[in-house]
Amino acid sequence: MHTLLTRSDHLVFNPIRTERLLIRPMEPADAPALHARRNDPEVARYQDWVLPYGVEQAEGLVAAMAAHPGPAAKGWWMATVCQAGGEPIGDVAVGSSAQGRTAEVGYTFDRAHWGNGYAVEAVGALVDWLLDDVGVIRVTASIHPDNRPSAMVLERTGFVWEGQTRMTHWVGDEVSDDWVYGLLHSDREGWKARPAGAPAELTLVEVTTDNERDVFRLRTHKTQEEFVAPMSDTFADALFPEVVDGAPVVPWMRAVVADGETVAFVMLAVTTEHHSEPFLWRLLVDRLHQRRGIGRRVLDLVSEECRAMGDKTLLTSWVDGKGSPAPFYLSYGFVPTGEIVDEEIEARVSLV
Repeated sequence: MHTLLTRSDHLVFNPIRTERLLIRPMEPADAPALHARRNDPEVARYQDWVLPYGVEQAEGLVAAMAAHPGPAAKGWWMATVCQAGGEPIGDVAVGSSAQGRTAEVGYTFDRAHWGNGYAVEAVGALVDWLLDDVGVIRVTASIHPDNRPSAMVLERTGFVWEGQTRMTHWVGDEVSDDWVYGLLHSDREGWKARPAGAPAELTLVEVTTDNERDVFRLRTHKTQEEFVAPMSDTFADALFPEVVDGAPVVPWMRAVVADGETVAFVMLAVTTEHHSEPFLWRLLVDRLHQRRGIGRRVLDLVSEECRAMGDKTLLTSWVDGKGSPAPFYLSYGFVPTGEIVDEEIEARVSLV
């Protein structure tokens, strides 16, 4: 049962152990590690403190956090994240509001430990404690729009991108927009219960009035939209196809159904008298069905369709950058042609 917090109340935070981490209340001995972490320019780049960050600031912050057993009804509280051996490698923060009904989370990790999934592991454990044990109704997080690695941490924990606020985040004299993510209990449970493993059956189905709403509801993570256009843009492109070599391209659209559920979408620009090669125009796998091997099986089915239409090659293109689908296409056999089309890297795979 949820217990409301008064202004003076503090929750008691018992240490949380995950597979690789220990999340515990701060101790005075954590100050040197926090001081070093906050003075790393790469760590501080999108955070809300100004460099240089002083030793006394670190000691004062740690002392203030160590004086309380857990989050209060208002304001921020921080805990230390340690590896299993006891070495501090980061911290997580909780800000409470609405008498403890809602919470905001933050997280910071030493640069030496980036890329190991520690942030996802720690944030997942923290939000489970907030949603299941504390009983908060909603958890939020706000990040700089350019901080894509941090956004990916939230997305891989089940958070949903809810919008972008303009010129709302100040650090000293600098102001930026904010991306806002939110998480309800149902979001977290749905994320943890999402299907895992390869589907038993995967088919391509024509998009019709019977399934177009299921297709339209497919969505990637927000950070993937710079690489894969959302379905609203895709339907618009199909309705008003661009003119290439003097003629509009012809879209070929299919829903991807896995074990009876619409999980992805693929669209080609097919070969015509004006266009000598098919082009893989879109391939979108829903955020809840990624990492199941669906994309590669879709390419197999699309390749079969192209061969049946008499095609011997297939073109596609991608945007480079963190999170780009380039490794996926390269591993399938696509080879860059050396051409850059609309600032995207063009590539071709043989179907023979």
